[in-house]
Amino acid sequence: MRKVLHKIMSLSMAFVVLFSTMSFSIDLHYCGDTLVDSAIFHKAKTCKMAMQNDSSNTNCSIAEKDCCSNKEIVIDGQDALKLTFDKLTFEQQNFVASFTYFYIKPFEGTASKEVPYFDYRPPFVKRNVQVLHQTFLI
Repeated sequence: MRKVLHKIMSLSMAFVVLFSTMSFSIDLHYCGDTLVDSAIFHKAKTCKMAMQNDSSNTNCSIAEKDCCSNKEIVIDGQDALKLTFDKLTFEQQNFVASFTYFYIKPFEGTASKEVPYFDYRPPFVKRNVQVLHQTFLI
């Protein structure tokens, strides 16, 4: 049970570090106010509306404004990670030492498997007190 819990916690911490340092972008393509396409990690596909507007009339001197727009949302990851632990303060060293001591201490077993009361007999019970007073734990 302890090994499974340890593996689950280490895997979840690895994912937290991975996703907190990873950068990615979301690309959105709108035609008017309607979202046509969205893409993560690459460019969104266009709806070819800009090509139709350009080829409609070449003699017209007034250019129509394109109704399509692209929006890019960039989410930057954290790049201020401390990769080495060369300089630890006294408080940090004290915390690490006490944490490891109190983490390992509950999992230590007893030194001997000897039962100290094995040679003694249990006391003689003259009558059963629970039955006598009708008190039962449910």
